[in-house]
Amino acid sequence: MTKTVVMIGALLAAAVLMPQRDAGAVVILDSTWREDGGSKGQESKGFASALALAAQPQFAAVLAFASDGTTWGEASGTWIGNDDQNRAYILTAAHVFELPARTDAYVVRGPNGKILKIDKLWLHPRWNGDTDTRTGYDIALLRLSGPVTGIGEPPVLYSGKAEAGKLLTFVGYGSRGIGSTGQQDRFYSGSDKAAAQGVVDQFEPFDKTASDSDDAGNYLGVFLPKEDGSLKNPYGGKNRPVNRLVGLLGSGDSGGSAWIQTGGQWLLAGINSNGDNNAEYGSSSWFCRVSPHREWISRIFPAAKFQGE
Repeated sequence: MTKTVVMIGALLAAAVLMPQRDAGAVVILDSTWREDGGSKGQESKGFASALALAAQPQFAAVLAFASDGTTWGEASGTWIGNDDQNRAYILTAAHVFELPARTDAYVVRGPNGKILKIDKLWLHPRWNGDTDTRTGYDIALLRLSGPVTGIGEPPVLYSGKAEAGKLLTFVGYGSRGIGSTGQQDRFYSGSDKAAAQGVVDQFEPFDKTASDSDDAGNYLGVFLPKEDGSLKNPYGGKNRPVNRLVGLLGSGDSGGSAWIQTGGQWLLAGINSNGDNNAEYGSSSWFCRVSPHREWISRIFPAAKFQGE
C-alpha cells in the first residue's frame, strides 16, 4: 500500500504497508478467542465477544450483501435512511463493485430477512478502482428498491476532524481469524456480523491536489499489537492492546462501517476499506473517512444526518 502517510508520533516505512487486501470482519486477539471458548477443533467458538459487540443496537444498520441471494457476507454496507418514496440508501465501499459497476452485482438483506434489490448506484467520481492510492475515495451509495424498517432511527454520520486517538469500532460480515494466524476459513461459522476495535493511531487528511498516481489521503489506520507488547506500534501508539476487543479487519467483505463514540453518542466515522499482510499481529487496517464526503453524500441523499466536533 503505497501511501504518503501522516503518522501520529512516528513515520512508517513503506514496506510495512505492503501488500494490501480488501477488508472484512474480523481478526481478534488470541487471548480473547481462548477466553470465549476458542480451541483446536472449536475455532469458530471463540468469537462470542465479537458477535455480541456487533449485535448491539447502535450497529443494527449494518447489513449483509450477497451476489446470489444466499451467500451472505460477500460484502456489507450501512443503512443511512429512507427517502420520501420509501427507498433505502446504503453507504458502502466503492471497491466491492467490480468496474464497470452494476446494480445487479448484489442484493441486500434487510433486518427482517427481506431481500432488497439495488436500483441505483453512485461511486465517488474520483474513485479509480485502486485502493493503493484512493482509500480516501473508497465510498459508494446505493439506493434500494424498498425501505429498511424495524431498526429505529438511521445512524448519524460524523462530520468532524477529531478521529485521531479515538477508539474505533468496526463492524461487518466475512472472514475471521486470530492474531497469531490471521484470517482462516476454519474460524468462520454462520452469517452473523462481527466487530472489533482499535485506536486510531494513524490519521491521514485529504490531499485533494493529489494526482491520479499519488495517494489522496483521507483515511484512518489501526494497528494490532500483541498482548505481551513485543511488537512496536509503527505509528507511535501503544504497543499493547487497549482492551480485549482489539482486532483487525480480515478479507472477504468490505463496506461495513467504523464508529466512534463522542458525547455519549455513536457516530459513523469510516468505511471498512483495506488492510495489509494476512491480518495478523503487526498488521494494520484502514478506513475511508466519511466526514470530508459530507457534501457528496448530502447531494445524493439530502436526508443524511451529520454531527461533528
